[in-house]
Amino acid sequence: MHQFQTTVASPVSYTGIGLHSGKDVTITLRPAPVDSGIVFVRTDLPGQPSVAAAASNVTATMRATTLESGAAKVFTVEHLLAAFHAMGIDNCFVDITAVEPPVADGSSLPFIRLLEEAGTVGQESVRSETVINEALAVRQDNKFIAILPYDGLRVTFTSVNSHPQIGVQFGDYEITAENFSREIAPARTIGFMHEVQALQAQGLALGGSLDNAVVYDDEKALNLLRFPDELVRHKILDIVGDLFLAGPVKGHVIAVQSSHALNTELARKIMASQGNA
Repeated sequence: MHQFQTTVASPVSYTGIGLHSGKDVTITLRPAPVDSGIVFVRTDLPGQPSVAAAASNVTATMRATTLESGAAKVFTVEHLLAAFHAMGIDNCFVDITAVEPPVADGSSLPFIRLLEEAGTVGQESVRSETVINEALAVRQDNKFIAILPYDGLRVTFTSVNSHPQIGVQFGDYEITAENFSREIAPARTIGFMHEVQALQAQGLALGGSLDNAVVYDDEKALNLLRFPDELVRHKILDIVGDLFLAGPVKGHVIAVQSSHALNTELARKIMASQGNA
């Protein structure tokens, strides 16, 4: 049975600050025609240039995923894309008033709520799913991410961290709208005090705070965790977002210590395997 493409039923907006830029920003999600995909529109720039959420437009993966096309550049898009992917939204214009979407609380949950507020509407064209027919993998040192044929979307992730309160964390989730909203979307981005100064010196994490990240010092988390294994759940969230750059994916992802760099490289491999460079 064919599924039909979807878009948001009505425009919705959300205002907050960017995690890395620290700048105030408003996003507005608007309905988009069939076969548009997710398109970020820089409404603050002359001519309102746009960039599609596609693996071919990834230009950087330092701490976040960056998309660029001509004058249009956006980064830290993965938490919003994860919400679109999990909620089955195919087409949407994302008007954005700065280079980075709001970090909100560091998770995808505010974006899930935003999409629920907007509502979803079916469109006249059949949805084109990205079906994995052969195993694909990306490796780098002790990190890897692979995807295998699977009827659905499932992510299995192993995280290894030397911090005494983190250690080895393992997560294995079937990604459905309900499962994602309950088990994965609330997981926030993770940071470490010893990294903060170095990141800020590079112009990163300027908007980071205990309101939008789980922060660890050398011994413990400085805020209350939403899940004992919040870190690995957030890593799975990032994968769901990054892989949406290859479209609505059907496959079983198995990853160890994966990163935005590996995730987006796998998205590129998936696109190439489908005949889309």
